[in-house]
Amino acid sequence: MSHSVAFVHANINLSRISIPERLNIHLTEVESQLCALLDDCTRRLAEKGVHTSCRIAGGWVRDKLLGSDSHDIDIALENMTGHAFAIEFTEFVRKLKHLPVKSVAVVKGNPGQSKHLETAKTSVLGLDLDFVNLRDEAYAEDSRIPTNVIYGTPLQDALRRDTTINSLFYNVHTRSIEDHCSKGLDDLKNGIIRTPLPPKQTFLDDPLRVIRCVRFASRFGFELVPELEQSARDSEIQTALLQKITRERVGEEIDKMMGGRNPLLSLRLLDALSLFPLVFHIPPAVAATLSSRPSSKTLAIAAASILHTFLQPDAALFRHPPLHPLILSGITSSTSIISRLYMACALTPYKGITYIDEKKKERPALEAVIREGLKVGTKNHYLDGIPALFLASELLKSPDIEDDRFKSPSERVAIGLLLRSTSVHNGLIGAHWTTSLFFSLIQELVNCYDASEDNFHVDVAAQVIDKYNRFASRIEELGVQKDVDAKPVLDGREVVQILGAPKPGQWTGKVLAEVVKWQLGHPGEPREECAKWLKAELAVGRVSIEDVGPSTQAKRQKNSAEEIAAKKSRK
Repeated sequence: MSHSVAFVHANINLSRISIPERLNIHLTEVESQLCALLDDCTRRLAEKGVHTSCRIAGGWVRDKLLGSDSHDIDIALENMTGHAFAIEFTEFVRKLKHLPVKSVAVVKGNPGQSKHLETAKTSVLGLDLDFVNLRDEAYAEDSRIPTNVIYGTPLQDALRRDTTINSLFYNVHTRSIEDHCSKGLDDLKNGIIRTPLPPKQTFLDDPLRVIRCVRFASRFGFELVPELEQSARDSEIQTALLQKITRERVGEEIDKMMGGRNPLLSLRLLDALSLFPLVFHIPPAVAATLSSRPSSKTLAIAAASILHTFLQPDAALFRHPPLHPLILSGITSSTSIISRLYMACALTPYKGITYIDEKKKERPALEAVIREGLKVGTKNHYLDGIPALFLASELLKSPDIEDDRFKSPSERVAIGLLLRSTSVHNGLIGAHWTTSLFFSLIQELVNCYDASEDNFHVDVAAQVIDKYNRFASRIEELGVQKDVDAKPVLDGREVVQILGAPKPGQWTGKVLAEVVKWQLGHPGEPREECAKWLKAELAVGRVSIEDVGPSTQAKRQKNSAEEIAAKKSRK
């Protein structure tokens, strides 16, 4: 169910960022030194008859006005390419100022993918610098791909940017802010996301700007103007977004949203603007092999809302008992965990659905979204960690301590083995058992969500939370959490020696698994006791020091069948 953007903002308890009363830029000592270097370099070029000027553009200006530091600085040049100036600047800094500076690297433009400008990169004074020329563009009547990118004035360049708050310049020569659109400073003060030109024109120039507007709105808690919302829903814009923009660029924006200030607001805005299926996209050839259609995207919003509620205690989605601290304890163990959890919530509609890959193997559909739709790969353990989260949510589902599955061979062993499962707890894929348990709870609470009413069955949700809290309490009472990362008390070499085996083999891993079960059932007992137990197990045939391959297994089964037949014939 999609809602208006106003509804989306009203239902998320997170105000816009704090905006200073007076918008000024206060340079650090290093930034002031950089401005002096740029100014000196342009003066030296003027002495050679080359006239240009330098302005810091875009995000750095916006962030400095909002009181935040930024180390990525875009320098816009007048009447000169970024590459040509960067070469002159690095020479000037190295030879005349005797400062270390990185060699110039060039990133080529690609107009067909809305990357119109060549960018030159270097680094000095610990600051990363990108150099581009101020630009204007000419278009053919039937295309939004520029037929000619030309030098432009600061006004022309500002009008070509994605939003007014990103169109501001800082003139390094006059040390002053320039608002050539005459709207950037006011929109920053008032918390408005607006395009400098009519939004449809801006979005056709680069359709990714639709998603960038969503990202900035959620990052700062700003409002989208109505005409921008209307253009974002335009079918021509949405088609261009699918056809013209590489999935890597889309994935990069979504990754920034998931790691941003308010991922839930990002997802709600994508939904409200009908962008959800365009972002979390499966290519048609892959979609044709899906085992079933994805569930409603409202489940993604529900899952993200639940996550947001537990991470923001003042965000009252439903009345709920507080979570046991153990369940939330793993969230701070890695900076990527929250990003991964929100991304996993966004992929909830693909839960349980499979597709057929190029090798004719059945794979989880959410892998296709991550690999092909977003192309974010293993960053933040998206590709390897999110499928594990969903698998863990099935393994951990409804962890009732009265359930028979926790009774055999003993409660402590059963719980310990469950938590040690590689899908539930695996450092190689960024999975911590507490986070897996938390995500399992989120997925189970999604079932309490009523999409038609956009609310939760609070009584049922409270019962689910209580069940997980009791499970976490029982883990603590048994002290199992201390054994989840524990290595077997005996290693493979010791097992071979204790059992008098001629050499290790596949059997060794099976025996070590039994050792883990023993130590879970005998917490604190010395390894010597485990060795005695292991010898006794070998003596009665409950462990083996032989590898049973397919041929040996078949032979044993044949012999067993022959013995049974012989016994019957004797009778």
